[in-house]
Amino acid sequence: MAGSCGSSCGTNEAQQAAAAQQENAITRSLGKIKNKILVMSGKGGVGKSTISVNLALGLAARGFQVGLMDVDIHGPDVVRMLDLKGNVEPPETPDSLVPPLKYNDNLKVVSLEYMMRDRDEAIIWRGPLKIQAIRQFVADMDWGELDYLIIDAPPGTGDEPLSVAQTIPNVKAIVVTTPQKVALADVKKSINFCKTVKMEIIGVVENMSGFVCPHCNETVDIFKSGGGETLARELELPFLGKIPMDPQVVMAGDDGKPYLSSDSDSPATKAFGEVVSAVETRVPPVAQPTVLKMADTDSGCACGGSCASHS
Repeated sequence: MAGSCGSSCGTNEAQQAAAAQQENAITRSLGKIKNKILVMSGKGGVGKSTISVNLALGLAARGFQVGLMDVDIHGPDVVRMLDLKGNVEPPETPDSLVPPLKYNDNLKVVSLEYMMRDRDEAIIWRGPLKIQAIRQFVADMDWGELDYLIIDAPPGTGDEPLSVAQTIPNVKAIVVTTPQKVALADVKKSINFCKTVKMEIIGVVENMSGFVCPHCNETVDIFKSGGGETLARELELPFLGKIPMDPQVVMAGDDGKPYLSSDSDSPATKAFGEVVSAVETRVPPVAQPTVLKMADTDSGCACGGSCASHS
């Protein structure tokens, strides 16, 4: 019995020491990040990852140091949307931090997908494993100094957004919705979640607000428009903007060339830019950035030849 007790006590002490070490690592990492933004939605299929990716790209294009963390454990998309093909490199020593994928000089990306040997393998994890993965995304990754950390969460109010709220103090939320009543009903749950965990809401984005005709480039409200703006007004929340559904945005995401990394001029591009400006205004960076030129005519890629797809 004594031997068993000694072994159990030793294990508990080791676990407590490891937990304390990870907590210190999280604190150190977050201390270098000025603004943390969780992009969430109460309903799937509202374009939350599209908003996250283009928001990160838009801020990076304005010269800010940006991190994009994909905590949608079961359905990570941001690596494919950015066409990042690299794999994580093991650290040089056990105590070294793991480098994120580098999209360009201003944007770093972390996702479970690029750490998997087979990117199409199903991730079948219960809550504790997902929670630990999110904590490691903060503690073990070499984020460095960031002006913004954009966190792409899965829909709903489950383990992932709750883990972010508990792990990252002072994280703020952007809530994404579409104009339809069923989406607006679900987004209220996300707003109530933020109130429950005392997470400040930066504002509401209304995505798929109307449809951009591919022939005349005009916006037609066949999917309604204004529902998210009305909801924000009713709940006295900031409204960050509405983005129309544009077939070019869908194709750009599928091709790994997100809209704000292109020179396309359309209602959707302008709308994305307005949302980025609204976020920058409401969550201002501390220092004035140095603007990065996103396009490189020699490489033909918006990353300027520095993303993992060129390695």
